[in-house]
Amino acid sequence: MIQLTVIDRENEEHHLEAPCDMNMNLMEICKAYELPVQGTCGGMALCSTCHVYVLSAHELPAMSADEEEMLDQAFFVQTNSRLGCQIKVSDELEGLRVQLAPGAQ
Repeated sequence: MIQLTVIDRENEEHHLEAPCDMNMNLMEICKAYELPVQGTCGGMALCSTCHVYVLSAHELPAMSADEEEMLDQAFFVQTNSRLGCQIKVSDELEGLRVQLAPGAQ
């Protein structure tokens, strides 16, 4: 298990525990804790309803072409934007801090 911090859209911090042995991604962890993440496409990088800003200095795997393309079409994209469904939970993410991006207006 690792510890993650997710800041929701009301600026409230949520300290979450996430298993590393279940092949889960950040979007699935957020949904399991009932945070306001839709994950409409089921984790296929076909929507941006799990868009997050990575606040910590963790080294994440490079974005896939699909993730880059989806973020090119998303709202409120910043240099630290990622899709939560593309961030696989692993031991290396201990202490990860992210903030949920605003939803489309």
